[in-house]
Amino acid sequence: MAGLETQKRTPWRRWIVLILMIAGFILGGIYAPVQPEITVAAEKLIEEPLTENFLGFAGPLYLVNTLPTLAVTIILLVLVAFFTNRSVKQSARTDMVPRGIGNLMEAIVEMLYNLTEGSAGKYTRMIFPWFATIMIYVLFANLLKLLPGFESIGVLHPHGGGHGGELHGWQIYDAALSHDYILAPFLRGISVDLNFTAALAIISVVMIQVIGFRAQGVGYLSKFFNTRRMFKVPFFGAMDFLVGLLELISELSKILSFAFRLFGNMFAGIVLVAVVAGLLGKFSILPAMVMMFELFIGVIQAFVFGMLTMVFMAQATQGHGEHDDHDSAHAEAAHEI
Repeated sequence: MAGLETQKRTPWRRWIVLILMIAGFILGGIYAPVQPEITVAAEKLIEEPLTENFLGFAGPLYLVNTLPTLAVTIILLVLVAFFTNRSVKQSARTDMVPRGIGNLMEAIVEMLYNLTEGSAGKYTRMIFPWFATIMIYVLFANLLKLLPGFESIGVLHPHGGGHGGELHGWQIYDAALSHDYILAPFLRGISVDLNFTAALAIISVVMIQVIGFRAQGVGYLSKFFNTRRMFKVPFFGAMDFLVGLLELISELSKILSFAFRLFGNMFAGIVLVAVVAGLLGKFSILPAMVMMFELFIGVIQAFVFGMLTMVFMAQATQGHGEHDDHDSAHAEAAHEI
């Protein structure tokens, strides 16, 4: 009986997909699909800068379309935290069973805490807040751009800066406008802004060093400037010193790898959707299916960014000379025997 019911319901789903494809084809002929201009830098919403000299040294600050997205992301995170806190407090007053968003966030936080505990051990409480905050924040930033309205509603600018007349009020992006104007959306995913990914990478790498100092003290510097055997065994001491300098270069290069990995993967999603939409034209339902791939990439990249930060923080808590001390202890024990 269950097989017969499934067999009866399946054709309806196919009809729904077919109807959506036909509707998208008809609407695509009436209203031209938005063809975004693929640019690495965030688009300006207004040409005049908000301030001529931001922070006194950074030059002009423009209202780009990633700044509103940044504000929306922070507001949504605050709202999620508020309703999660209210749900947890309500469950504490009743039957101690979390429900709704409190149950969801508790499951996510518990999973992240267990991951941190497996790698960091006794330093879990030190590392977990940074790991969880960065991962949840990047996840929100990646998934927010999948909402309807992102990169499809915005300001029309003359194509090439010189074609097209001045527009006033709200306009529907139709075939007549598509040749003379380009769309600068009000909202663009912040993970596609290299400023955001670079700032997040700098925060991650700086906090890796801070946690290393908190765990090992000044001895953490021996990881980069290893002079322990410089005078005892000059040749091998010099090799250790050079290896430490390579570690320093590797630590600084993490900023580039963090920033460009997240930016590159998320920017590739925009290019993929734009290319598929351009090739398929009026079949607007098919490019929408590519968004499922972007959803997968967004989740994976948030997980990768957070996990790498957590693993590097856990490694920073381990002393560089722990293995040498361990070998020395074994050698002394063998000598006594």
